[in-house]
Amino acid sequence: MALKVTDSNFEELLNSDKPLVIDFWAEWCGPCRMIAPVIEELASDYEGRVNIGKVDVDNNSEIVSRFGIRNIPTILFFKNGEMADKCVGASSKAIFVEKIEKLLRD
Repeated sequence: MALKVTDSNFEELLNSDKPLVIDFWAEWCGPCRMIAPVIEELASDYEGRVNIGKVDVDNNSEIVSRFGIRNIPTILFFKNGEMADKCVGASSKAIFVEKIEKLLRD
């Protein structure tokens, strides 16, 4: 199950020894709802190797502002506390897997 990422727990997750993937979403966003099952699958597939979470943009303005999120869904990929990649808009599971595998390799 994807982690619930909030303004208060973001730094702890970012500074973990595991790569971090965050889906910025909102309940009212159709494309966000469309990729939600994919995000949950990825969280299950990579459990223990990658932290995968979701940020509700309506309730976590600090993180949204910090990364200048203007469009959702936006998925950010972090490694060693630094943003390594980004995907804006609904994408396929294959694209997310490719980006996650790159995080694990590099």
